[in-house]
Formats: sequence, structure tokens, C-alpha cells
Amino acid sequence: MSDYGNPFGGYGNQQMTAKAQFGDSSAAAPTPGPAAALIKDTTTAGFTRDVLEESRQQPVLVDFWAPWCGPCKQLTPVIEKAVNEAEGRVKLVKLNIDDHPAIPGQLGIQSIPAVVAFVDGRPIDGFMGALPESQVKQFIDKVAGPAGADQAAEIAAVLEEAAGLVTAGDIDGAAQLFAAVLQADPDNVKALAGMAECMIVANQHVRARELLTQLPEELAKAPEVQAQLKRLDQIDEARKLGDPVALEHTLSLDPDDHDARMKLAKIRNVEGRREEAAEHLLLIMRRDRAYDDDGGRRQLLQFFEVWGPKDPATIMARRKLSSILFS
Repeated sequence: MSDYGNPFGGYGNQQMTAKAQFGDSSAAAPTPGPAAALIKDTTTAGFTRDVLEESRQQPVLVDFWAPWCGPCKQLTPVIEKAVNEAEGRVKLVKLNIDDHPAIPGQLGIQSIPAVVAFVDGRPIDGFMGALPESQVKQFIDKVAGPAGADQAAEIAAVLEEAAGLVTAGDIDGAAQLFAAVLQADPDNVKALAGMAECMIVANQHVRARELLTQLPEELAKAPEVQAQLKRLDQIDEARKLGDPVALEHTLSLDPDDHDARMKLAKIRNVEGRREEAAEHLLLIMRRDRAYDDDGGRRQLLQFFEVWGPKDPATIMARRKLSSILFS
């Protein structure tokens, strides 16, 4: 596979265009003048549209204020700055109580500045007074969730989708999703390991090893990364084990040639024929647990580390392994 048009060909130099986007999906990119989108004034007539209906999309903070209120003037730049820095997790709607007294009267607002948070058309929390910036940000996190929480959930969903594509054989599609995650979170271990897996399946073994061995130490120690490195080691070893057809012929003549069976198991593993590879090792265990100091079991456990606990081959082989060990 050449790098041109390769969904992971540009990884590391940011040349690719990913399919996945994170954050607010209603717009492809932030537009100039975020205050205009996130902060607005409202009226009694517009309150239903600007607050109640809008709060069904994301939390809306309503700032009840008046021109003569000194603390209101102190709070205004603080809350507007916090809302803009929240980047769409909340919106701010300002209501002048002198011009529009009906709504604050209905809500029992008796002192200003007062800020009330609306979610799903209902008031859920609020505060009074000119709080410092740190407390305003804490309030926003309380009603809207910590910064990055939504993105974390989106990334988890994309990683799950990408893993499904790998299983289905859509390596290009999976690589695009892994790359999109890495653009948003360059140190995401699952995406790094997933990208390496895509490279391995695409026979780009050198690039996969380069990607994994250049990681910082704390990332390189992750089980997901170690599993892909072991997979590469298994591939390198299998290349030196000979012709699988010749090994099959050897076993047809002598089914107890465990050396040949072990080699064939390793080859079948890197070919993706995992259940067949496991069956060869299980057969070695049934016939001779002493072979290579229980080598069939030890090799099978190494396969499990690479395959992962949820792989159908792992599940099947663990069940049969248990029956051998505990029967």
C-alpha cells in the first residue's frame, strides 16, 4: 500500500483529513465572534425561545441584572469570559430586570446579580452575587460537566467503532478513525495501538514498529502497545520457520513431531488463522505436557496477550485449555 491515499500514510505529519470530528458537531469549525453565538440579551417575550427551548440543547445560564447594579457590572466580564472559555458547553442569556420584571418575579429573584442555570427547560441551580472567576468556572463545570467530558465520550465511541471496523476487515476506515482520535488526543494509547494494528494488517510492519518504538516510555509500557510489539515479534519469528506446506506434510507423516507443530502454530497465528493455531498448541498439550517445559501452554498464553481476552479464538482456547488443565 502506498502512502498516497493511505489513511495512515500521513500520520505523524498531519497530512491526512480525518472523517471524525470532536466537540460541537453543529459546525465544522469555530466561527469568528464566539460571544455573539454564546452570549445574548433576551426579553420577556423571547425567554421561552432563548432559554427554555435552547436549554434542551445545552445548559443555559440566565444572568438577571440591572444597569444601576454595581456587583452586576463586576460579574459581567467574569461570567462572559468563563462562558466563552467553556466553548459551547453552556450559553449565557442576560435579562435586564428593570425592563423585563415578569420573569424574575415568577422565579422569586429578590437580589441581583443572580444567575440561574436551565437544563431541559427547567431551572436546576444558581448563585447570587459577584463570584470570582474560579467559582464561576466551578459552577459551569457543575451544571455542564467538566471540560473535555463530552470529547472523552465521543473518543470512546469512535475507538469502539474503529475496533469494529478492524474486526470487519475495513482497515482503511479504521485507520481514518484512529488518526482522527490521535489528532484530538495524540497520546491516546488505544488509538496508537489501533493505528499500529492497521499498519500490521496492511503489511507495513516497519512503519508499525517505528510508530511504537518511538513512543515515550510511559506510553510504550501500556499493555495495548506491548501487545502489538509482541505481534510484530511473532511475525518476524514466523518468517523464519519454513514452509507451512512442508510442515503440514511432516505432521502427516509424524503427528507427534511437536517441533513442526509448534512452528506451524506460529505461522497460522500470523496468518490470522488463530483458532487453527490454538488447536495445534492444545494438541501438543494433550499429547505431551513435558514438551519444551509445557511449551504448548506457554506459547498459547503469549497468543492470548496479543489476541486480547474478547477475541473468539481466545475464548475458545481458554475453555479448552481449562478442560485440559483441570480434567
